[in-house]
Order: sequence, then C-alpha cells, then structure tokens
Amino acid sequence: MKPNPRVWALAAAVFAAALCPQIQAQEFPSKPIHIVVPLPPGGSNDVLARLLGQKMSEAFGQPVVVDNKPGAAGNIATEFMSRVEADGYTIAVAPNQTVAVNPVLYPKLPFDVVRDLQGISMMGRVPMVLVVSSKVTAASVNELVAQAKAAPNKFTYASAGAGSPQHMAAEVFKAMTGTKLTQIPYKGSAPAMVDVLGGTVDVMFCPINTALPHIRSGKIRALGSTGTQRLDALLPGVPTIAESVPNYESDIWIGMVAPAKTPQPIIQKLNAELRRSLELPDVRAKLAEQGIYAETSTAAEFTALIAADQKRWAAVIKAANIVPE
Repeated sequence: MKPNPRVWALAAAVFAAALCPQIQAQEFPSKPIHIVVPLPPGGSNDVLARLLGQKMSEAFGQPVVVDNKPGAAGNIATEFMSRVEADGYTIAVAPNQTVAVNPVLYPKLPFDVVRDLQGISMMGRVPMVLVVSSKVTAASVNELVAQAKAAPNKFTYASAGAGSPQHMAAEVFKAMTGTKLTQIPYKGSAPAMVDVLGGTVDVMFCPINTALPHIRSGKIRALGSTGTQRLDALLPGVPTIAESVPNYESDIWIGMVAPAKTPQPIIQKLNAELRRSLELPDVRAKLAEQGIYAETSTAAEFTALIAADQKRWAAVIKAANIVPE
C-alpha cells in the first residue's frame, strides 16, 4: 500500500509536538531570565533573588535580572505573573503571604494562584521571634500569656498590616492561648519595630533579621521563636514558643514560582539549578547571616505546600474575622 502523504505529515507533526518541550528545555535559557520580587529591595525576598540570580547567571551563561514589583501586599506582582508568557524566562519569588495568605484574604483577586502558577522550589525560611518592649515586664511566653489573660486587650502588638506574617503569627498565638491582644498595623516591619523600640507598642512577632540587632543591643527582649526548633546559633537560650504553647508554629517561607503552563522540562531545569545553588556553602553562609535558612523541595512539593497553606490560613482568617485593610 502506498503511504498517504497526509498521514505521514500528521504523524510528523505529532512527533514534533511531543519533542517540543524537550527541545525547549535543551535550549533554555537562550536569553535573559527575569526574577520578579513582590516586595521592595533590601528584604529577605530580594536577598534571595539577587544571590540566587547571580548563581543562576553563572550556571546558565545568561543575565538574570531582578525586577522589584512591590505594591498591594504583593498582589501586583502576582497578577503580573499570572499573565506573563509561560516560557521560563519570567519567574517570581513567592513568600507565603503572596501565594498562601493573600488568595484567601482578598475575596475578589483577578487571579487564582493554584490555577495560574506552579511551584519551582522552596528556597528558604525566615523564622520569626516574639519580642517585647522594655516596658513589658513578662520574661517568658507563659508570663506574657498570664498577664494578657489578666488584662484583655491591654497589650498591643505591631504588624506589617492585615495578612502579613506578623499579623498571622499573632492571630495564631491568640487563638492557641486564649489571649486578646490589640493589633497596631504598620506599612512594613521597619516602622513597626520603631514603635516597639520606643515602647509605644508592647509586642511584635518579628522576622529575626529585623529583630536581631535590637535583641543583641538589649533594647527589646526575645521571649520565643516561632518555628519548631530553637535558633541557638542566633538566639542562644531562647526557647521556641511551642515549648510553652504546644504545636505552635508560624514562620515565613519563601519559594520560586512560574506560570502554570511553563513546560515541565524547563521547570525541572530551574528546580535543579536552584537546589544546586542552595546547597553551596557560600550561599548558605550568606543567607544565614540574613537570618534565612536555606531549604529546597521538588516542584511538586512546593506546589502542594502552597495549596495546603492556603487551606490552613483560610481557617485562621475565618476564625479571627480578618479583613483586608
């Protein structure tokens, strides 16, 4: 039987389409990569982007450009990412606030993180620490809980706004201890810390890199860290909050995401490079200096973490009746 040219053409097209993702991955990257950061320069997200971007550039032989797109609690950057071309050349730093908290805090966002984005890898965690101003007499978590229960709403706590890690950590603490603390929201950790240092606000759940210099100077006191393990290298002798409030945990995690339709071979190539870079001793040392603990994952594990944390924070937001500012 004589071969039908149309059949052969169709078969060739199907074969070419099947090979396309693999060919794309082999050629990737052939031009600069852009890393979108949803927050201003200088913070943990920016530090991770620039440090890992440098390593990626060295490994791939292409420039890696960091684009800071702050605003609307990170929603501007996330919406941007939901609309960019899914080719691996635009990826984004993804802290839990923007991909796990915001989607369940803001009722009418023009994007769906689970539908529009996919994980590349975890990159690190930033523990927080419960600190009190010099005017607070409590010397331990248990003492603070006892004092707060004796005088409901007397104690104030500083946050970086509704849905911020500081806010969510405090709400989990309140729910698990049965205490009532009054939130004083600020536009970021830095201005919040100023008022804690001045004694205007009593309490703060603060990223360790912001709090550490002031703890060491003695201007504020650390009562407990928010993770599951003590931070003895940075805060010797300071217990975890969970040692007084069993099962308490609320830290900041940061990963990397791409548009949902990015070909899997490209995702895997980016994942492999991030994981390689995060295992380098110089990278881990530089991150540790900033209070960032390097952590990696598979792409699927990070995607699953985003979905699981959305469910977790949805329950907290509903129970505490938290609304956007």
